[in-house]
Amino acid sequence: MADTPPPISTMPSPARCLIGALIAAAIAFGAYSLMNAIALSFASKPIHSTNITVVNITIAVRTLVVGIMALATGVTSLASLGLFGLGIQTLLGSLFGKSSDPSS
Repeated sequence: MADTPPPISTMPSPARCLIGALIAAAIAFGAYSLMNAIALSFASKPIHSTNITVVNITIAVRTLVVGIMALATGVTSLASLGLFGLGIQTLLGSLFGKSSDPSS
C-alpha cells in the first residue's frame, strides 16, 4: 500500500502570505542592521598598509561583504513586498468570490 500525499492547496491563504511577509520583513530589517554595523565597523578601522596590493584587496573584500549584505537586504525586502501583495490579492479575491486558480 502506497501512502498518498495530502492534497496541496493551489492558492495560499491571506494569513499565511501576511505572516510570511512579516517574517521576510524582519529578516530584511536584521540584514539591514547587520549591513549598517559592518559598514560602520569598516569605516572606523582604516587600512594600515603601504602596499598598494594589500590596500586594493582589502577594499575589494570590504566592498564585497557590504554588497552581499545589501543584496540580502534587497532580496528579502522584495520578497516581503511580494508576499504582502499576494496576501492582499488573495484577500480581495476571497472577499469578492473570484477564484484566481488557473485550472478553473
